[in-house]
Amino acid sequence: MRGKHILIGITGGIAAYKVGYLIRELIRLGAHVKVMMTEAGTRFVTPLTFSTLSKNPIFTDLWSTNQSSDSDISTQHIDLANWADVLVIAPASANTIAKLTHGISDNLLTVVSLATTRPIILAPTMDAEMYLNAITQKNLEILKERGYFVIPPAEGELASGLTGLGRLPEIKNIVDTIEKVLDHSNQDLRKKKIIVTAGPTYEAIDPVRFVGNRSSGKMGFAIANAAAQRGADVTLIAGPVVLETPRNVKRIDIESAQEMLNAVLAHTKKADALIMSAAVADFTPAHPSKHKIKKQVGSKTLELSLKSTPDILAEIGKKKKKVVLVGFALETKDELASVKDKLQKKNLNFIVLNSFSKQNRVFGSDVNAVTIISRGGRIEIFPKMPKFDVANIILDKIKKLFR
Repeated sequence: MRGKHILIGITGGIAAYKVGYLIRELIRLGAHVKVMMTEAGTRFVTPLTFSTLSKNPIFTDLWSTNQSSDSDISTQHIDLANWADVLVIAPASANTIAKLTHGISDNLLTVVSLATTRPIILAPTMDAEMYLNAITQKNLEILKERGYFVIPPAEGELASGLTGLGRLPEIKNIVDTIEKVLDHSNQDLRKKKIIVTAGPTYEAIDPVRFVGNRSSGKMGFAIANAAAQRGADVTLIAGPVVLETPRNVKRIDIESAQEMLNAVLAHTKKADALIMSAAVADFTPAHPSKHKIKKQVGSKTLELSLKSTPDILAEIGKKKKKVVLVGFALETKDELASVKDKLQKKNLNFIVLNSFSKQNRVFGSDVNAVTIISRGGRIEIFPKMPKFDVANIILDKIKKLFR
């Protein structure tokens, strides 16, 4: 922490008064601290308080105070963006979180947030119902996927008199997060080569029709995104999906199960882990037509002869050396029995079970409820959560398996 430049953004919320303790602790640890405040933030604590604690002027106005002279229009938003080693927004209000999500830059804090290339840490602080509102949760999920670090709020008595999530986290928790980000310990997968498969495969019936499934690819893309954010060298082998490639991820597009097998074999030779989250078709037409199949007059049926597609997991499992191998499964009945059998036959380290039900539709959703079964038989059941959070749980387990 010593000598680091910590830029703090304070938004409107009663928890603003606690930020004085954060500033004092950061300075005690040897950091240099500067503070920005939104107009709403100044309604709770005066800038003079934070100026006294930080021993620096407080930045509240997007427009330079000397602009009226027509001689020296400051670019303080760029200066602050470049000065900081990390930007910490605490408390982060629902309003500011929404602005960051959608790129609205109508005050100094949001402009600096757009301008900086440094890590940004958010400490959401608000009433429990505001925090748990689906809009706020979706905004936070989007920001996490973009690389923001979000410290969950603490639970307890709120300013409203109600009890629930929404309190500013303990100062030690915030400081620990800042230190973790500054020393890049969040980059815990650096130098690890991870292959991720995602999406469906399309098995051609003719040039315009195919056998496929409903997979959106969102789970695999979330894993690739999370792994890249944690410093891994990520190759994403994707079936036909309409999703943006995550930053710092190498993407290879395929269509059929055979093409996916070829890509996986080519890229796992030096891999540390293979995460097979793709929904690979089990069958493919045995004799795909070179031309579009016409509907025959008077015929009400079309018979297709199907053959099995290559079993990619089993193929890699046979050749497995030091690579960590993770499989996915979606079952509609006899879930655990089917998954445990697959776990052993395909030589997996662990398998992620998607339970398909009315409560957990899986396909196309941004959330998922999974069960993880390890080779040793341990079963871990997780509640429904954003797929990005599921991705990090999977990566945490993989990290423990690296030697």
